[in-house]
Amino acid sequence: MMTYLYLVAAIVFEVIGTAALQASEQFTRPKPLVLTAFGYIASFYFLSLVLRAMPVGIAYAIWSGLGVVLITLVGFVWFGQRLDMAAVIGLSLIIAGVAIINLFSRTVAH
Repeated sequence: MMTYLYLVAAIVFEVIGTAALQASEQFTRPKPLVLTAFGYIASFYFLSLVLRAMPVGIAYAIWSGLGVVLITLVGFVWFGQRLDMAAVIGLSLIIAGVAIINLFSRTVAH
């Protein structure tokens, strides 16, 4: 169970770091830049804890897949970025892939 809590923390910090990267306006705003660095450092720390119990390929697939979906939602809500239908379908496939890995794969630590 702790593995999944660490994975959630890694994903959340990665999304925070990426959102702050957008807000830093190409590293011209120092506060978002510091938040970007903190977010990525914390994300990789928690991801390293996940790798104690989960294969790197599976952990990375979940971390990056859900991170992409969540940062897309952040971009939509906070930055007003819009998606076309192809992007929505692609993101849906990412979510389906993560669900399949977690529900059916024997390589995931349960």
